[in-house]
Amino acid sequence: MRVLVTGHNGYIGSVMARVLSDAGHDVSGVDSYLFEECTFGDPTSDIPSFKADMRDLEVSDLDGFDAVIHLAAVSNDPLGNLNPQGTYDINHLASVRLARLARRAGVRRFPFASSCSLYGVSDGDALLPVDSAFEPMPPYGESKVLVERDVSALATDDFSPVYFRNATAYGVSPRLRADIVVNSLVGYAFTTGEIRIESDGTPWRPLVHIEDISRAFLAALEAPREVIHNQAFNVGQSRENYRISEVADMVLAVVPGSRVTYAAGGGPDPRCYRVDCTKIARLLPSFRPGWTVPDGVRELYDAYRRHGLTYEEFVGSQSRYLRIKHIQRLQQAGRLDRDLRWTANVIHADAVPVGAAQ
Repeated sequence: MRVLVTGHNGYIGSVMARVLSDAGHDVSGVDSYLFEECTFGDPTSDIPSFKADMRDLEVSDLDGFDAVIHLAAVSNDPLGNLNPQGTYDINHLASVRLARLARRAGVRRFPFASSCSLYGVSDGDALLPVDSAFEPMPPYGESKVLVERDVSALATDDFSPVYFRNATAYGVSPRLRADIVVNSLVGYAFTTGEIRIESDGTPWRPLVHIEDISRAFLAALEAPREVIHNQAFNVGQSRENYRISEVADMVLAVVPGSRVTYAAGGGPDPRCYRVDCTKIARLLPSFRPGWTVPDGVRELYDAYRRHGLTYEEFVGSQSRYLRIKHIQRLQQAGRLDRDLRWTANVIHADAVPVGAAQ
């Protein structure tokens, strides 16, 4: 299958493109390359790609693809809050526009990276299935709700969107992120000796490795159409819901000399939810998750140690791995505007026109 991945150069995309290609699919990428400098390890990729802001894509850019996997987005709450309206413009309006273009181009499958954050605030410890009520914290979580609503109205016999509500991601990537909980706790433990918890440790989080997210999208490409057509799936494993304090204990067991600390005045985080992943296990049996959080903690610790990660490069003033600091630094340098558009014609050296790579 010929597949275009938006955001292929990001944290999840740089892993997913490899997983799909290794499975035999003809994969290309499109990215604005906001995070091309946020490298960890070897970022080399031989995926044919082109540089473009997804807000500027046209039907001709999508011609000939069987599927468009849509990952590109403003990726978390702190970054989304920098410019809430800009977040809605990118995450909601541009995503719906892309789905319309894909349908016009004859693309048959449109797997969309939604998020379990659309469940937002949950009462009690019950597992939330995909038909649960939404309580998103805007703008990030709400933008995902709006995309699912509007893209579902575009589904036809020839255009099949599918909505993957990813649990909170973790794991090693060539475009590492330090602003997600497992990666962060392991990084702090390795670079400072502290496993620092900003809340009271009680909030629940569903957690999933980025390779397992990639396997879910792969399963959607290969599943019968009637199984995935206009369907939503929680992506992860039901047993991989943990309290933050439980994750901290896993880190404590792996990182020598570390200790758990709590931020002064840290209370319960309102973002607290557990999700039920029964549906994806039942309807997409080819989706076989290969990771648990303890495995991911060990993978991260080994990678941080192997690359000699320091506190300054992880979360310091020059951090490449905190998305909000990286974006603010680009904006302060005048390279990126408030709407996350490049202010100059910055060309990524590895990006080649997709047509040239065929």
